[in-house]
Amino acid sequence: MSDQQSDSRSPLQTARILIAALAGVIVVISIVLVVQVVGQGGQSIEEVGDVNVLENSSNECVTCHENNTPGIVEQYGHSSMAAAGVSCEDCHEVEADYPGSVEHEGTHVLQQPTTAMCENCHEQEVAQFNQSRHALPSYVAYAGTEPLTEEQLDLYASIPEAQFNPDRDRNALFELEGHAVTQFACEGCHNVGKPALDGSIGECTACHLRHEFSLEQARKPETCNACHIGPDHPQWEIYQESAHGIAYATDGDNWNWEAEPGTLSVVDMPAATCATCHMSGFGGTSTTHDIGDRLSWYLAAPVSERRPAWQDNVVRMQAVCSECHNSDFIDTFYDDADELVLAINDWVIESDEIMQPLKDNGLLTPEPFDQEIDFVYFELWHHWGRTAKSGAWMQGPDYVQWHGAYEILSDLAELRAMAEELLIEAGLDPEEVYAE
Repeated sequence: MSDQQSDSRSPLQTARILIAALAGVIVVISIVLVVQVVGQGGQSIEEVGDVNVLENSSNECVTCHENNTPGIVEQYGHSSMAAAGVSCEDCHEVEADYPGSVEHEGTHVLQQPTTAMCENCHEQEVAQFNQSRHALPSYVAYAGTEPLTEEQLDLYASIPEAQFNPDRDRNALFELEGHAVTQFACEGCHNVGKPALDGSIGECTACHLRHEFSLEQARKPETCNACHIGPDHPQWEIYQESAHGIAYATDGDNWNWEAEPGTLSVVDMPAATCATCHMSGFGGTSTTHDIGDRLSWYLAAPVSERRPAWQDNVVRMQAVCSECHNSDFIDTFYDDADELVLAINDWVIESDEIMQPLKDNGLLTPEPFDQEIDFVYFELWHHWGRTAKSGAWMQGPDYVQWHGAYEILSDLAELRAMAEELLIEAGLDPEEVYAE
């Protein structure tokens, strides 16, 4: 190219030539990178590290189930447990006389391993779980204490969550609805704490889904959504409308869900999830499987009380909060949320005071849930009271107000009217009765 030709080009023509040349260089570099990434066997970059450790296994369980239940084998082959050398037999195979075992291909197995199997490797996690709300208190909430053995009763009595009366209205609802309904209802969630035939407690697989046992799956709030949803404990809905939930919904795909347990930081999780607050090792707080270990109140109770050693629980939870928030914000938030709990308690106590003269004068039948007023009284604390308290602590204003406080006030007005009607029908003066 002559100097004359170069000088004759306009600045726009020169720029186009430079851009075309640069594009050519980019194409060449891209081809080189592709050649480097696609190596032996034609694996793409997405496939690197995605290894099925059972692919060439000679284990009899694996070779048989690759034909019968290939999905399970595929899932387990990609799990961290399989990579650590945990075999099918380690979790499933037991002695012939083991409770709940079935004969299978010349051996005896548990179709669903119990926490006793998990405890062989996860002793601390099982011990923490056994002291949690997810364990026996969850099961007792619908079944009562009658099915428990003496040993299980002793364990139950040692759990902080067992301090308030377990055999309450929810047990009555369970009996009233019957097994045809409850096997798809109450039991679907509360069996997370059901005793197994071998005496061990709970179902780890309620949260750690078989057979991948994925950290990401266990950590994501959708897992908790399986049970913590609905009018009586809408934690999932509250989380979705909170600032934490919005951050997860808009950016969660970029978070480090596979970080090693106990190492999580704001770099991995820039905003809180259910697990971050209640279970994960985060900041200065250690990992736990006791989901009440960082809570200061029994929010699920009709009238909430402080938990034993609640000050220590607050320290652990606030160590999580302080990874993102300053101490002034945290202290103010705790003071305000404590004040709300006391306000909700007052309304529930007021509902008790409305009902008490009806009980004293024999105007309530001994059978639960056979009078309309029973349902209004139950829903006031069990639905709206608990929702308002959870809404405050999880920062969901709509659930504090319209699904909480407003519904409580509405039910209080209805309770008063229903109580007065029952008293008048019995020939009693409501003003005189409540003045006593």
